[in-house]
Parts: sequence; C-alpha cells; structure tokens
Amino acid sequence: MSVSEASAAAYVAAHREKHKQLPGGGIAALDAQRAAALEQLARQGLPSQRDEDWKYTSIRSITKSAFAPAEPGGDCPAAFIEKHAIAGLDAWRLVFVDGFFAKTLSDTSGLPGGLHLGGLAEGIRSDGARLSTHLGSALGPIPHGFAAMNSAFVADGALIEVEEGLKLERPIELIFVSGVGGEGLLSLPRNLVRLGAGSQATVVERYLSYSEGRGLNNALTEITLDDRACLDHCVLQTIGERSFHVGGVFASVAKEAILRSTTVTTSGALVRNDARVNLDGELATGHLDGCYLAFGRSHIDNHTHIAHNHPSGISRETYKGVLGDRGRAVFHGRIVVKQDAQKTDSEQSNQNLLLSDEAEIDTKPQLEIYADDVKCAHGATVGQLDETALFYLISRGVDRATARRMLTQAFAADVLNGVQCVPLREHLQSFTAAHLDAVLSDQLPD
Repeated sequence: MSVSEASAAAYVAAHREKHKQLPGGGIAALDAQRAAALEQLARQGLPSQRDEDWKYTSIRSITKSAFAPAEPGGDCPAAFIEKHAIAGLDAWRLVFVDGFFAKTLSDTSGLPGGLHLGGLAEGIRSDGARLSTHLGSALGPIPHGFAAMNSAFVADGALIEVEEGLKLERPIELIFVSGVGGEGLLSLPRNLVRLGAGSQATVVERYLSYSEGRGLNNALTEITLDDRACLDHCVLQTIGERSFHVGGVFASVAKEAILRSTTVTTSGALVRNDARVNLDGELATGHLDGCYLAFGRSHIDNHTHIAHNHPSGISRETYKGVLGDRGRAVFHGRIVVKQDAQKTDSEQSNQNLLLSDEAEIDTKPQLEIYADDVKCAHGATVGQLDETALFYLISRGVDRATARRMLTQAFAADVLNGVQCVPLREHLQSFTAAHLDAVLSDQLPD
C-alpha cells in the first residue's frame, strides 16, 4: 500500500465513525454521492507525483501527519474576527470555525428578498432533497482524492442563492477560521454559490489560522451562474506558516454570464489552488487572476482549467508570483477550446519574479484548440527585477533598497487591479504590499 493510499485509508476509517453525524443522512441522492466519493477516495487514494497534475507537488508533508476531522462548537472570540476586518467593506458576513457555521459571529441582517444566505448544514436539513441535486453539479467528475474526501464528508459551509434579476449592492464575506479547536485538525468546508439569470453578486472567501499550529484545510466551492448572471469572486489565503490548504473553485458559466475570480495566496507550508471553469453557454466570460507570494519554505501550486464549450466565449487569465528564500511555486494553466467553440477569444499569462537563487517556479501554460476560428494566446515569463526601471528610480534619488521594494510591490499589485469592489481591492493591494515589505529586507540586499 502506498503512502497516499494508507493516508486515504485513515480518512475512510474516520468517515465510518462520523457518517451518522453528517446532515442529510437518509436522502438517497446525497447518500449516494457521499458513498461514491468515499469509494473513489478508498480506491484512488490521495494524489501523488505520479499523477500528471501533481507532478511538481509532493504531499508527503501532509500524509506524514494525521489530521482529525474537526468537530463543531469551536469557540472563536469575536475580537479575532474584528481584528481581521477589512476597512470600509460593508458586507454580509458568514463566519465558519473549523469548517462549521458560527451564527453568533456572523451578520446576515437586512437581507433582501430573493437572497438566501446561511450555513449549508442548515440548508441540507431543511431542503436537502433539492440541494442534493445541485451539490456536485459544477464540480463534475471528481478530479482527485482531496475533492473526493470533501465530497464524502460534505456537511457544512456557505450556502448562497441569489434569485433571478437580483443585483446585490453589498458584498458577501465568508471567513473561515481554522485551528480554533486545537492543532492537527482537518477542516472540510463545502460552499455552494448559485446565481439566477440576470443577477449580480460579489463573494469574498477568506482563510485564516487562529494559531500557528499545524492543520489542514480541504475547501471546495461550487459556483453556478445562470444566463447573464455576473459574479465577482475572490479567495484570500493568509493561513499560518505551518498549515496546509487544498482549495478548489469549480464553476459553470451559462450564456452571456460573467465570472471574475481572483485568488491571492501569501502564506502556508503547502497550498494547492484548483480553479476549473466551464464556459457552458454562448458569449460566456471567465476571468481568472492570481497573486502568490512564496517565501521561506512555502510551496504554492496553482492549477487552472478553462473549458470553452460553446461559441464566442471569452477568457482572460493572469497569474503573477513573487518568490524568495527557498519558496517554491507551480503554475499549470490549461485552456481547452472545444470543436464547436468557434469565435473563442482567450488570453493566458503567467509572470514570475525570483528574488533568490534558491527560489523555484515550474510553469506550464497550455492551450488545446480543436476549433479553427479562434483568437488565443498564452505565455510565461520568469525573471528578476528590471534593471532599467531600477536605474530610472535610483537616478531620481530613490535609494536602491527602496527602489527594489517599489518595483516588487508594483509587480504584485498590478494583477489585483481587476477586482471590482473598491474596499476589497484596496485591502488586497495594501495587504500584499505590507506582506512583501515585511519579507523583502532579507531578499533585496543593496
């Protein structure tokens, strides 16, 4: 038995102990989904470097530890949530402690008619038969063992449903705090976001560590956009340096609908971000942007997949990384243009800035085109700071260290300009600038 199979077996055993506690037991469709996911986890195990999509990411640092599924009821002080508030962001807020909805820490006051916002577990208990038809629909075939684990244990997370034509003026903020119940816990949030035809919303996912202890987040978000819906979506990961995060965003975008999703990762021992978008209608649009900062011994892996399944789809993808110390990053971006997806317009770019000789990036932008009337481009760059720009700043009186910081921060901040929500965009830019400022003193010698 391989290490990944042995590790998966431990989670299969844990599921046997806890499956009766999962909400919605007895709903045939949900029971079947969980059973199929558990069988896949037991059969395939967790991914290894023999899997092409995990070739450059070893999960041995995860499999050598035993993570116990967290229990509900963790006590997170309200002061912790307020400490991490985003200035100027007037949002409805759902807080999850170790993966479970914390109603007392959340704010859903003043919800308009047509917006359902709450915990997934509550939704399953009250309307599980209907929700079971939506769970897994955007995910599609389960891609790997972590997604199978999440699907087998599906219990709680965010449930967001926006009715047809409703345009939300306030954003929705989802805060996931891990490690509240102690070290060595497994958090398994499952988020379901559904926008009706012509509706509009902004959703922010934030992942925080309560302490510096080791823990594993296995988070999965499903997004379904009906015709002409528009979603601005952001994931901000600021977990502890000893924590692990495996996250996935899986989206289905219908005719003339628009998805703009930005992922920002600044820390974590090992982070894997999957973003898979199906453009499932004519004139559907998908934007994926990402900013990742890998320092110390952090390993950050971004895998994206955009499928153009219908004509006249538009996709834009820009990922930027700054790496220092012995930081490691992976980018694998795949765009597939199906035979019927004529008039597709797609662009993909991955740019990386290396600040030390020991930092490393593996990048693989990829296009698969099966249509003949398309406009597609992709590319990747790996380099150091622009000496011409550096000389320009120094010649105008900026000292060398400050000039290097300015250029590095500008490089990272540029990819965040597409975030539509102004308070969120300003927070992301100031947060990444401050994070870089804190680590650059060791990376940019005079």
